[in-house]
Amino acid sequence: MRVVLLGAPGAGKGTHCRRIVSQYDVLHLSSGDILRRERAEGTDLGKQAQSYMDSGTLVPDGLIVEMMSKAVKAAPGAGYVLDGFPRTVNQAEALDQSLADGESGIDVVINLQVDDDVVVERITGRRSCPKCGAVYHVKNMPPKQEGICDHDRAELVQRPDDTADVVKNRLATYYEQTKPVVDYYKAKRTVHDVDANGDADAVAALLFEKLDALSN
Repeated sequence: MRVVLLGAPGAGKGTHCRRIVSQYDVLHLSSGDILRRERAEGTDLGKQAQSYMDSGTLVPDGLIVEMMSKAVKAAPGAGYVLDGFPRTVNQAEALDQSLADGESGIDVVINLQVDDDVVVERITGRRSCPKCGAVYHVKNMPPKQEGICDHDRAELVQRPDDTADVVKNRLATYYEQTKPVVDYYKAKRTVHDVDANGDADAVAALLFEKLDALSN
């Protein structure tokens, strides 16, 4: 199963990609995670991407398309789920061209639909562990001890791109540059819309229902 999961920032793409990976034993390919790792390691790609990521704007297509195409082609036979990519129509077109001659092309496109006010609440309340990467939310999924990771007792942090001003900028960028990706795929294939305003368990149930039907 080879899945593209689309949606606005805060729609739950990372959360539901992890659930899909657990349920269907596919590889989670997160462009954001890969780029943050590059930045943390101080690679050339990470240094170039840092200013874009911190301000909430998109990393230029040229920095990411080749990297993600290679990751997709290297995915195991069980498949993959793409998280945070493609984010522009140019990226979607480049990915299609890259996969055109291979056997690792996309099977399913799912679009998580979520209201803007839900996005702002979700992202600004998000906290993460700098040590193990665990993610919490101050309201919806708090740690057992306020501000402390349940797993390794590290102090939780708010990512620099999770502030209210950056979230609003990210939403504006999404509607201008990423929302058209949904229309691009809808013109070429069926895109399965899922209401992602509810809690994670309810949204996951809707996702699994669609994926089970499509995989049978």
